[in-house]
Amino acid sequence: MPSCRGSLRALLLYDIAEEFDFDELRRLLHAEPPTRSPGFKLPGPGYVRFERPPVLEELEPIRFSAGECANARLRYFDYGVVSLEIEMRFESDWPGLIALSNRWIEAGEVEQRGLKTVRESLGRVESALRKPYAEWLDEAYYVVHLREVREETDAPLTGAQLLAQYGREISQVIRGEIQVLSESEQREVLAASLSYYPTDLLVVGWLAAMVYDTPEGAAPIIQLLEYANTQLLEYRRYDEILSDLLKDAYAALERRAGLFARWHLARDAEHLNHLRLDITELTERADNAIKFLSDMFYARAYRLAAVKVGAGDYRSLVDQKLRIAGELYEFMVNEFREARGFILELLVIVILIIEIIPIFRGK
Repeated sequence: MPSCRGSLRALLLYDIAEEFDFDELRRLLHAEPPTRSPGFKLPGPGYVRFERPPVLEELEPIRFSAGECANARLRYFDYGVVSLEIEMRFESDWPGLIALSNRWIEAGEVEQRGLKTVRESLGRVESALRKPYAEWLDEAYYVVHLREVREETDAPLTGAQLLAQYGREISQVIRGEIQVLSESEQREVLAASLSYYPTDLLVVGWLAAMVYDTPEGAAPIIQLLEYANTQLLEYRRYDEILSDLLKDAYAALERRAGLFARWHLARDAEHLNHLRLDITELTERADNAIKFLSDMFYARAYRLAAVKVGAGDYRSLVDQKLRIAGELYEFMVNEFREARGFILELLVIVILIIEIIPIFRGK
């Protein structure tokens, strides 16, 4: 029976504020000065970097009801997202790994314990939050890191061999399913795969991913998977804000249906444009949080992850709503200008009448 060795990670992410004050956060956590991150193993690491690497906080291990003990660490991203990474090492056969993945994904205990841990930790760094949100948005993503898969001959498998021989099991692990998936569903899961060397493999799903690599090689890939999910959270937040913004704008237009009521549209338009520009700035900052300066493996890995988790879909929604907000702003400004122009013309006519009346009275 093949032996699998590695670790199972739960990445529990929460969008809690507009941003973190990193200077204050590092002071509170006694964190080390930032270094370039991630530490990529492939040639030309200077071509990919976080503009502001997240602040890391090591936490006490978390013990679960089944007796499992997992390491825990928090990463704070400057755009207001916090990520709790829970990591548990394993050595198992494929049926045992499938059962473990299913339990972590389906049981809910991991996410419940994670939320409690994050709330307790954030109480210590509350002064570093800037514009905290009343309601948090959250995402959960799971990563199975296989450091080693050996056959009975004790020979390690290549990435291609792993995919060919154990594609069925890999698809179950990524979907968190105990039952075997249909062949069409297996093909859909395994189609989202990448390899750089013959000895590594990345398979990405919407809820989980599998990374077959050394610890050094897997670390940056796991960071990119985490980053893609932080982007998903941010775009979900912007989508919510823009939906409320557009709803308020339509309501303002309905209230200002009359000629003189349109005089007040300037204030509503200014508010709409101010928020629209704020969100545009926030999306640009989130987009630029990591730089891919050449077309390389990690950029392709990130694009694959972003597509699978849905970050691209939400980004498209945000762009569409920003465009609609811009059109509404122009419409509201034009309505105000027309109302202002009519009122000014009316005032001119009134002034002329007032000046002409004495002339007629003189006659």
